[in-house]
Amino acid sequence: MTEETARPHFLIVGAGLGGLCFAAILEKANMSYDIYERASAVKPLGSAISLGPGVMPMMEQLGVLDELLAKSKILGNNYSWSEQRQFLNTYDYRVTKEEFGYEAIILSRPVLYEILLKLIPKERIHFQKRVLSHVETQEGIIIRTSDGKTHQGNILVGADGAYSGVRQCLYEQLLKEGKLPKSDAEPLSFSSVCLVGQTRPLDEDEFPIVSEEFCRFDSIRPVAQPYFLVTFTTIEKTICWMAVLNLDKESSKFHDSFRNSEWGPEAAETMAKEVRDFPTICGKDKTFGDLIDLTPKELMSKVMLEEKFFETWHGGRTVLLGDACHKMTPAAGLGAVSALQDAVVLANYMSALKTNDPEDITKLFKYYQEERAPQTRAAVATSANLTRLFGRGIQKPPLALQYG
Repeated sequence: MTEETARPHFLIVGAGLGGLCFAAILEKANMSYDIYERASAVKPLGSAISLGPGVMPMMEQLGVLDELLAKSKILGNNYSWSEQRQFLNTYDYRVTKEEFGYEAIILSRPVLYEILLKLIPKERIHFQKRVLSHVETQEGIIIRTSDGKTHQGNILVGADGAYSGVRQCLYEQLLKEGKLPKSDAEPLSFSSVCLVGQTRPLDEDEFPIVSEEFCRFDSIRPVAQPYFLVTFTTIEKTICWMAVLNLDKESSKFHDSFRNSEWGPEAAETMAKEVRDFPTICGKDKTFGDLIDLTPKELMSKVMLEEKFFETWHGGRTVLLGDACHKMTPAAGLGAVSALQDAVVLANYMSALKTNDPEDITKLFKYYQEERAPQTRAAVATSANLTRLFGRGIQKPPLALQYG
């Protein structure tokens, strides 16, 4: 490469939050990239997401902080309740700005997707491009997609989720070379099934909590059931809700037939029937069934909740971020936030890359993993521990939601 063409071209696989954030930072830095997404369009599914001081400076630098705040609610109190709607405890998250300079906010995941998507030119995202394999060359890396075409770049970024095809291809090569740790070859473990949804805008008389100034975060743990239930209010006067089923060894085997890392509506209806009669604090005598009935089908989804920290984040010209290298349950609200933080750190190191030398690339990949691994390893452990704690009863709400 000459000095004028020294900066690399990135092939980003996956248009989830991590991939979009990484691409948005590259776009801001005038760096070259393309995104390859196997779906026919970005599907902004899921429920609510909490963002705090850990990612707000990045949003500010991308120029979207004002829009983000305008489309979100400040996270107010978390209230914990018994199955009989008896108040147990509360925690006030509004101290965040005073202590850290930024509010903790709640917004719907689709809104965050839309904000990030607007930062990326449409021609940079290529849909229906499932990446089947990749191979390194002397100058770069070539990916092969399911339409039979090949695409060439200098660095491959696997942001394609818990069942990452990029990771699988990388690990197969490392395994052949005897360089893959034994733990990385083991399958993902999962301990929960999550059903999420977001209602349409609601009537304030019927659901008065949607008109409250701050976001209401309510959690219920039915004593005789292996569930914990959560609702959030949004600025659109919708309610985002989540029902998490904690699995033991036997129930885990039963749910193994549904092993899908994508947020989607598949298989959601059966689980929806199981939680219909659980209470909520959203309105007088309202149940989860009322929220489900007010939720458009396309905004309700079921997903397996895996948990694993991978030891290997990179090899050659390939690097992983987000769920592809550390998958966690949503109990602490850290999964998406960790992917966004990965994107920031990786982009910072990649901006320093001035050559196409594989040794320089590997050195910066190592710096990226060394900086992020301690935090994400702790986040995986925190999420797993909170999932088990919630499975035994209502606990004090996780501080990670506030400071993530």
